[in-house]
Amino acid sequence: MNEGFETLAIHAGQEADPHTGAVVPPIYAVSTYKQDGVGGLRAGYEYSRSANPTRTALEECLAAVEGGARGLAFASGLAAEDTLLRTVCAPGDHVLIPDDAYGGTFRLFAKVLERWGVSYDPVPLGDVDAVRAAVRPETKVIWVETPTNPLLGIADIAALASVAHDAGALLAVDNTFASPYLQQPIALGADVVVHSTTKYVGGHSDVVGGALVAASAELGERLAYHQNAMGAVAGPFDAWLTLRGLKTLAVRMERHCDNAERVVELLASHPKVTQVLYPGLPEHPGHEVAAKQMRRYGGMVSFRVAGGEQAAVDVCDRTRLFTLGESLGGVESLIEHPGRMTHASAAGSPLEVPGDLVRLSVGIETVDDLLADLSQALG
Repeated sequence: MNEGFETLAIHAGQEADPHTGAVVPPIYAVSTYKQDGVGGLRAGYEYSRSANPTRTALEECLAAVEGGARGLAFASGLAAEDTLLRTVCAPGDHVLIPDDAYGGTFRLFAKVLERWGVSYDPVPLGDVDAVRAAVRPETKVIWVETPTNPLLGIADIAALASVAHDAGALLAVDNTFASPYLQQPIALGADVVVHSTTKYVGGHSDVVGGALVAASAELGERLAYHQNAMGAVAGPFDAWLTLRGLKTLAVRMERHCDNAERVVELLASHPKVTQVLYPGLPEHPGHEVAAKQMRRYGGMVSFRVAGGEQAAVDVCDRTRLFTLGESLGGVESLIEHPGRMTHASAAGSPLEVPGDLVRLSVGIETVDDLLADLSQALG
């Protein structure tokens, strides 16, 4: 039986408790487990760094909604990224990354992995020929964000999967902005999907977490070994909160998209906005690809403000309902200045973002209230 997304999000990995009938998996706040004799594990659990029943429920659900063979939950999105890259790369290897990658991802490559001996090159992932030309014999991973953070660039996952596999490399897709509801990278050829589950999957700005979903059982087993060996796992309460958020992901994403589309309409006609970056706009360079590989276009919107950097900062300071803050994907709307906040680590690099850029995470509030707030902030 091929179950729908909403059904999987609510039921996968979440059978009723066999002892009590509880319909929600319990929080197993436990570090170790009684063994029935030396080596006699009950249900495979021995120590909660290696496995915990609450985390197992989340990992099985993540694998189901992404259509993968194995899901793994981590303490943060960057912990998931680091574990993946140290699993599939070694000193001397090379990775291609987006030329507008998330600032934390760029920092991981530039300040941590490069010192470990893994080199990287930023490349415009929307240009498949440019990606193909940038591949080296030592390239092990093509790292994709689509949409990208914060410029909302779109990459053709299926086309890049072909490039990666022709080169003997893996295609890793950061699916955080789209969420599993809007986009299914594994079905398009990705080898592994990455999430900051802090964002849309958790959805309530109350938990930090990350995830990997592997397309193959073999890669999933390698990642699980390194997850245990490196130890940056999700705790049971964090796993429980994330699993609770995942249950309502589909209905939340529909509202995020509805509200974002109305916000885009306002911004596109505003005289103080010089450019709106949103893949749902027909003039967006990645619109056709996004229409092909996404269910809808998401809740993230970026725009550029007339008057330069200070004008953009002023807009961020003047909102009342949009909260000035980092992160994204929660039920509440957020506004930020990427150049001074989430992407400050990319300043002075090829990945530096424009100073006049503002990024919105459009929440699920009454949309007319959001529009009024942006209108007064823009003046």
